[in-house]
Amino acid sequence: MSEEIINPAVENAEEIEEQVVVKPTKKQSNASVANDKFDWEAFENDGFDAEEKAANEESYSKSLSRINENEVVEGVVTSINKREVIVNIGYKSEGVISINEFRYNPDLAVGDTVEVYVENAEDKKGQLILSHKRARAVKSWDRVNEAFEKDEVVKGYIKCRTKGGMIVDVFGIEAFLPGSQIDVKPIRDYDVFVNKTMEFKIVKINQEFRNVVVSHKALIEAEIEAQKADIIAKLEKGQVLEGTVKNITSYGVFVDLGGVDGLIHITDLSWGRINHPEEVVSLDQKINVVILDFDDTKKRIALGLKQLTPHPWDALDPNLKVGDTVKGKVVVIADYGAFVEVQPGVEGLIHVSEMSWSLHLRSAQDFLKVGQEVEAVILTLDREDRKMSLGIKQLKPDPWATITEKYPINSKHTATVRNFTNFGVFVELEEGVDGLVHISDLSWTKKIKHPSEFTSIGEPLEVVVLEVDQENRRLSLGHKQLEENPWNEYENTYSVGSIHDGTVTAMVDKGATVTLADGITGFCSNRNLVKEDGTTAKVGEVLPFKVTEFNKGSKKITLSHTRTYEETRREEARKEAREKDSEANSTQKVVRKLKDNLEKTTLGDISDLADLKSRLEAEEKENR
Repeated sequence: MSEEIINPAVENAEEIEEQVVVKPTKKQSNASVANDKFDWEAFENDGFDAEEKAANEESYSKSLSRINENEVVEGVVTSINKREVIVNIGYKSEGVISINEFRYNPDLAVGDTVEVYVENAEDKKGQLILSHKRARAVKSWDRVNEAFEKDEVVKGYIKCRTKGGMIVDVFGIEAFLPGSQIDVKPIRDYDVFVNKTMEFKIVKINQEFRNVVVSHKALIEAEIEAQKADIIAKLEKGQVLEGTVKNITSYGVFVDLGGVDGLIHITDLSWGRINHPEEVVSLDQKINVVILDFDDTKKRIALGLKQLTPHPWDALDPNLKVGDTVKGKVVVIADYGAFVEVQPGVEGLIHVSEMSWSLHLRSAQDFLKVGQEVEAVILTLDREDRKMSLGIKQLKPDPWATITEKYPINSKHTATVRNFTNFGVFVELEEGVDGLVHISDLSWTKKIKHPSEFTSIGEPLEVVVLEVDQENRRLSLGHKQLEENPWNEYENTYSVGSIHDGTVTAMVDKGATVTLADGITGFCSNRNLVKEDGTTAKVGEVLPFKVTEFNKGSKKITLSHTRTYEETRREEARKEAREKDSEANSTQKVVRKLKDNLEKTTLGDISDLADLKSRLEAEEKENR
């Protein structure tokens, strides 16, 4: 293009336009001619006239879905990739939804019909904005209630674990799946179910708080019940089945027989004793079991495992007999005895009375311990009832067989105090040899109310054999007999009427106990405790006491303090009376003598008689 500028300094546009002359090229000249001939009106109508165009627009408009924003419509999945799901709702453009909104439905495929929520018919880019999550949320509560009322099966997506169970997405609502409702068998690992889609039944709805509880177990229980009924109908006692250990408890093992559970009680796991079923089986272990019993009504099945092996008693040595010695291990101990396993499944009882020759029975724990290896003698053997009694004391000589030789009468020994009774002390001379020291044979002098006042359990005690009863296995022993009987001497020392100093040691019923010089005690009644000043003696006072009674057989001394001073008074009164009697007798003798000599009396004698008479009369007045 070339331009010729005539006056570049022209200020207004009109002048510039007049002065500028544009000379078109050949090519531009031809294009102008072509454009002039183009039918722009026909191009804009797509080859249709105005009426046809209007008709086409109306037809196209009818082919599009009429949608309103904020409403739920149905659409068809047209494409799925790792991030998005393309949905056609019949609008002029397709909507794009994040695939995360379809996590609950991993089976989603092209061609599936889904509900979507129209958030925006056309954004700034002309894109249709849809949401499947919001569509589910709008109708979720109604759908949950409808499914609950109609007892429908729903699909749910397990989102995560929570305390006691799982959180499940059902129709966009978070529902709770209790751990016990995941499956009919106990679940040990909940994490394996996270991010899985499963079928559920809605079992509970709280309308106020909008809480929903679902169960997967409920779906399979009906099927399992049918299976149980079918399995139980085919069961027979003695039938052997294969099962899987489902659960282990302290009392037994639950075994899954393929839809129905049976219980092996701990006593039916092994012929031998076991402490816990885990010693025999483990979880998920496949085992063969035998049907022992079953209940059609309660659908309980009793199983056995040990019954698949021969009974150990059947394999017991047929040559074993009473009197033979066997070895075994202590498996159980009770107060009355111990059970010894001679071989697996074969046990014998050692009663506590067969553990020692002693008649003074103790607990079995004093002799044996669980797990201890012992040797015993067979006392009884009943193969039919499968019972055996054993003894261990029989392995030692019976000490009572030679009791008279080892413990003759009047022999002295040291024994151990084992037990007390109100009437005496049981002592042990050696294992299997017990004897009784009667309470009256403990001391010559002490008044003992109970043996615990004299000795203690476990203490040594010197004894002497008083009597031997070999047939009844009884020994009568004494302790006081080790010394001479002091009462032989006491009989002379504390004769009746003798007076001794004593200490009031205790007030007892109706009197007091008084201890004398040799440690011997006597009894003084309350009225004989009254002192000369009229008061009563108290504990701790030392006073003279008179022996009023001495009984050697019953070892009894009766004392009196009151008599010690009463006797003195009486003696003084008697002495005074004797003296007066003596004086009176002498006076009478003088009078008789005077009378005899009266005829011979002189005047001087008469005077002496008068004086004597006056003295006698004066003495009589004084005595009155």
